[in-house]
Amino acid sequence: MADGIDPAGDPRADEYIHVGDPAWLRDRGLFVAEGRLVVERLILGDRFRIRSILLTTAARNALAATLATARCPIHVVAPEVMQALTGFDFHRGCLALAERGPGAYAPAVLAGARRLLCMEGVGNPDNVGGLFRVAEAFGADAVLLDPSSGDPLYRKAIRTSMGAGMRLPFMRVHPWPDALGSLRDSGFDVVALTPRHPAMSLDAYARSLHGRERHVVIVGAEGSGLSEGALQRADVRVRIPIAAGVDSLNVVVAGAVALAVLWPAP
Repeated sequence: MADGIDPAGDPRADEYIHVGDPAWLRDRGLFVAEGRLVVERLILGDRFRIRSILLTTAARNALAATLATARCPIHVVAPEVMQALTGFDFHRGCLALAERGPGAYAPAVLAGARRLLCMEGVGNPDNVGGLFRVAEAFGADAVLLDPSSGDPLYRKAIRTSMGAGMRLPFMRVHPWPDALGSLRDSGFDVVALTPRHPAMSLDAYARSLHGRERHVVIVGAEGSGLSEGALQRADVRVRIPIAAGVDSLNVVVAGAVALAVLWPAP
């Protein structure tokens, strides 16, 4: 049932005052989904418990059918009230507060997984979100992150991922990089994506697979790339051939190229 929030003294406004503070949200086990498409995917995914939804009348009307299935309070407010509460002009007048809960992390998914994308040192939320979008597009079963990579449930990362961070299982792996050895022991080929020589070309590696289907593709931070520890624990180092004089690709672009070649759509 929809109702409004009075920003002056209404206790329901308290959490929305802090939606721009990621540390406050993480400390309370919350995250923010922003925008009509992302909020709709949060509702339909039914993976995370939604604390409440805050939206304008226009957004409520656009999402009426989906909102009818939401099992949470829905607050409809004027755009100026939303901005006064949050301090932001939120995209298309729609956001939701949801609980992270245990559903964000899925160690058990590794048992049946064949395709994993792993990030090392990827901190930029646009890159984190973009890699989740790429992973979902090419059929990854889950995403792994080293301890230094960014938060997939950070507001900007979710928006950039178009909601993939709320649908695709993910987990932190540690100790890093020793955990890569455990993945190898579990039958995964650990593939380090790097422009450094010596490395096998992506096409040559794809031709060499001969039915091997369990892969962990590791991508690293732009600039520094993968650490020596991660490179040493990989089964193979793979590079994307690019023009002379160009040092590297954006990590999201590189990840998309690699997965498109290694995991072609049926």
